[in-house]
Amino acid sequence: MSYKKNEDLDSGPGGSVMDKMTVFQDCIAGFNSSPIQPRRCRVLLTKLTYLLSTGDTFARDESTTLFFSITKLFQHKDIALRQMVYLVIKELAKNADDVIMVTSSIMKDTTVSSDVVYRPNAIRTLARIIDASTIQAIERLMKTAVVDKHPIVSTAALVSSYHLLPVSRDVVRRWTNETQETVLAQKMFPQYGGASGMSGPAPSYMTQYHALGLLYQLRSHDRMALVKMIQQFSGAGGSLRSPAAVVMLIRFVARVIDEDRNMRRPMNSLLVGWLKHKSDMVNFEAAKTILEMKDVTDEEATPAIAVLQLFLSSPRFVSRFAAIRILNRFAMVRPQNVNVCNIDIESLINDSNRSIATYAITTLLKTGNEASVDRLMKQITGFMNDISDEFKIIVVDAIRSLCLKFPAKQASMLSFLSGVLRDEGGYEFKRAVIEAMFDLIKFVPESKEDALSYLCEFIEDCEFTKLAVRVLHLLGEEGPGTKHPTKYIRYIYNRVVLENSIVRAAAVTALSKFSLIEDESVQASVKVLLTRCLDDPDDEVRDRAAMALRLATVPTPVAKSYLAPDSVPSLGALEQQLIMYVTGGPDAASVAFDISTVPFLTRDQVDADNFRAKVSSTMPVIGSSMDGSGAGSGAGAGAGGKGSPSAGGAASSSSGAGAHEDKTQMYAAALAKIPELQEFGAVMRSSNVAALTESETEYEVRCVKHLYKAHLVLQFDIENTLKDTVLEDVSVIATPSEDTFEEQFIVTLPKLEPESQGTVYVAFTRPEGEYETVSFSSTLHFISKELDPSTGVPDDTGYEDEYQVEDVELGVGDFLVPTYIGNFQHMWDTLPYEASETYGLEGVNGLTEACESVISSLSLQPLEGSELPLQAATHVLKLFGRTVQGGKVSALVRMAYSAKNGVTLKITAKSEEEVVAPMVAAAIA
Repeated sequence: MSYKKNEDLDSGPGGSVMDKMTVFQDCIAGFNSSPIQPRRCRVLLTKLTYLLSTGDTFARDESTTLFFSITKLFQHKDIALRQMVYLVIKELAKNADDVIMVTSSIMKDTTVSSDVVYRPNAIRTLARIIDASTIQAIERLMKTAVVDKHPIVSTAALVSSYHLLPVSRDVVRRWTNETQETVLAQKMFPQYGGASGMSGPAPSYMTQYHALGLLYQLRSHDRMALVKMIQQFSGAGGSLRSPAAVVMLIRFVARVIDEDRNMRRPMNSLLVGWLKHKSDMVNFEAAKTILEMKDVTDEEATPAIAVLQLFLSSPRFVSRFAAIRILNRFAMVRPQNVNVCNIDIESLINDSNRSIATYAITTLLKTGNEASVDRLMKQITGFMNDISDEFKIIVVDAIRSLCLKFPAKQASMLSFLSGVLRDEGGYEFKRAVIEAMFDLIKFVPESKEDALSYLCEFIEDCEFTKLAVRVLHLLGEEGPGTKHPTKYIRYIYNRVVLENSIVRAAAVTALSKFSLIEDESVQASVKVLLTRCLDDPDDEVRDRAAMALRLATVPTPVAKSYLAPDSVPSLGALEQQLIMYVTGGPDAASVAFDISTVPFLTRDQVDADNFRAKVSSTMPVIGSSMDGSGAGSGAGAGAGGKGSPSAGGAASSSSGAGAHEDKTQMYAAALAKIPELQEFGAVMRSSNVAALTESETEYEVRCVKHLYKAHLVLQFDIENTLKDTVLEDVSVIATPSEDTFEEQFIVTLPKLEPESQGTVYVAFTRPEGEYETVSFSSTLHFISKELDPSTGVPDDTGYEDEYQVEDVELGVGDFLVPTYIGNFQHMWDTLPYEASETYGLEGVNGLTEACESVISSLSLQPLEGSELPLQAATHVLKLFGRTVQGGKVSALVRMAYSAKNGVTLKITAKSEEEVVAPMVAAAIA
C-alpha cells in the first residue's frame, strides 16, 4: 500500500493547493484594495466558496471580517462579481455577527427598478440574513416579488419564503393571496437557444410548482382548506401547466385519502383522470398513488395497471423502467392483479437495459406459477454477471420468496443460490444469499443437508468475518441434529486453524455444541479438538474452549442450558440494567446484580424479530403517506410522539414480538428508576399507547398499561397545551370496575409547566396468574394557576379542578404477546383446548380493515402473509402468540364480506391453557 499523499485531493480551483489562512489573508487584501479588481476578486470568492463547500470553517470573528470585507464589493457593477458576492454572503451569514447591517445594501438590488439579473440573487440572500424582528420590513418587497412578471424573480421569492417560514410563519401566511395568484398566472420560463442554433431546455412553468408547494405549507394544517385547494387546481380548466406541480398535487391527494376515508371516492376519480395526462411523470405518479392506497380494491387498481402495461412497450428506457418498478412493488403484496401483464413483462426479460430485465424477472417470479420456475431460473443465470450488486440483491430476495412459495422447487433454487454465492460480489449481496439459504433451512426441512454443505464450502473461502460467524453459528445450531453431524466438524475446526480471532471464537462455540450429541466417539473427538484450542493466542478463544470442556463433565441437561438455552436475555434490556447497576453508586454495588429483572426472549421471539427485520428491508410500504416535495410534511406526530418514556417505539402500531420486546425494554428502564415500583419485579407486558383525549385539547392524556406478575401499573402521560397556566399536584383517580383490583398508590406530578409534558403512575394489585379484564374510569385532578402576563409568575392561589378522560380498558390483548412461528398448521394440531365464536363486524369496510381490527384486539402475530387478504369476498387470518405466563395460543379467523351484510367472521382459538381459548374466542365481542 502506498502512503504517498495525493495532492490533487487538497487542490482547489486551478489545481493549486489551498491553505485556509492564506486564502483568508488574500481575500482581506483583495477585497479592500482600491480600485476593485473584478477578475481577481472572483477567483478569491471561488476559492472561498470551495473551502466552505468542502467542510472548512472559519472562526466567528474571521467570518465576520470576511463578511464585511465582501460587502465592499457592492461598489462595483460587474454582473459576475455581484452574483459571486451573493453566493458567498449566504454561506458566511450562518457564522458571522451583525449581518443584519447589510440589509439596506442588499435591498437596493431587490427593487423593481433594479436589474433583473441581480434581483433573484439578492432576494435569496436577503432571506438568509433576515430575522423575526425585521421580517416585516421586507414583507411588501417579498409580496411584490412573488407576483413579479419575471418567473426567475417570482421563483426566487417563493423559494425564499420556504426558508422564512420557520422565522415567522404568521407573516409569510399573509402572502397567501399573492402565492395563489402566482399559481394561476402560468408564468413560463423562456426557451433559450444556443449560439450554434441548438435549443436549450423546453419551456417550463416551474413557478407553479414552487408556488403550489408554498401554498401547501400555508394550508397543510387545515384539511378542509387543503381539500378546497386540490379541487380548485384539479378542475376542468386545467390551471396547472407544470407536470411537477401536478405530481405534487397528486401527493396532496394521497395524503387526504390516507387521512379521510370519506374523501376516497372523489379523490380517486381525480387520480383516474390524471392517468390520461399528457405528461408521463404525472401518469406514473397517479398510478403509483392508486396502487399504494390502503386496501386498494381490484376495481381501483385495474385502470392504473392498464396504464402501466402500456408503458411496458414504450421505446424510452426510463418509461419502461418506471412502469416495471411500480408493478414489481405492487406484485409483492397483490401478485394476482399483475398476472394480466405477464406477457408484456416476459418481453422485457431480454431488454438491453439490465435493470429493466432484472425487475421483469423478479416480477415474473412473484406472479408466475410453479411450472415456470425452471425456465425463469435459467434466464436469470444468464445475466447475473451483467448486473450490479444492488439488482442482484433484488433477484435473490425474489428467489427467497419463491422458495417459500414453491417448496417442491427448492433443489433448483438452492443450486442457483449456491452458484451465485461462489461469484464475485460485495458484503450486502453475499449476506442476502446466505439469508435466503437460512430461510430455506428453516422453512423447507428437505433442503437442510444440501444447504449446510453449500454453506460449509462458502466459509472455506469467505472474506467477510460477519458472514463467517453467522454461518458457523448456524452450523452449531443445525449440524448436531442432522443425519451425519460429524462431516461438519472438519469444516468448523478448519476455521479454528486458519481464521482470525473473531471467527476462531465463533468456531469454538459451534464446535462445543456437537458435544451434546449422545455419541461417545463424537464427544471424544470434540474434546480433543477443544483441548487443542486451549493453546490459542487469543484469550476469548481460550476461555470459550475452557468453558466448553468444563461443561463436557456435567450432565447433558445442565450443559445444554448453557450451550443451547431455550431462552436468552434481551440484550438491549440487559445492557440498560447493567449500566444502571454500575452507575448506581456504592450502595448499588453492595447488592448482587439480579438477572431476573431482565426480560428473556424465547427462540420463537428471537426468530420473529429477525424475520421481521428481513421482511421490512425488502417489502415496500403499501398504503403509506407520500414521499418527497413536502407532501405529508404537515402530518402530525402520533400519540406518544413527544416526551416521556412513551415516546418513540411505544407509539408504533406494530403488533409483532420484536416491537413488544422493544417497548418492554424501553419502559423497563424508565420504570426501574421509580422506587415505589421496584418491588413489583420485572415488567411482563407493556401495551401500546392509547389516547384518552382528543388531540389539540387543553390537556392531552395518553395511557400505557404495564403488567407485572401480581400488579398493574397505569402510566398516564399528560400534556399541558395551555400557554398561560401551570398545573400543580397533578394526579389521576382511576376507579376499577372489579373489586379484585385494589389501588396501591399514586406517583403524582408536583408541577406541570405550560406547553410541557409529565407522567403520573397509578399502581394496583391484580389476581396473580389470572387473565381478568377490567375497565378503569379515570379523572385528572390538579390545581390550576394562571401566569401573570407581565412577570410570567403563577398566582399564589389557584383553584382545584378536574378533567374527565376516557376509560382505560384492560382487555384480552393485554395478556397476549405476539410471537412468530414457522409452521402454523403443526402448532395448530398440537394445542389441546379449543373454542369458537361467530360475529358480525359493524362499520367495517372490507376484509383488510377487518383483519386490522382483529389483530389489534387480540394482539397476536399474523402468519404466512394472512394479514393482507388476496380476495375481496373471503379470507382466512392465521394468528399466533403466547400468554404472559408463556402458554401458546393460536387463532384461525374465517371471514366473509358482502356489501349488504358487511363482514361476518368465525374465530376458532386453540391454546395450551384451558381458560385461554374461550377468552380469545370471546375477545371480539
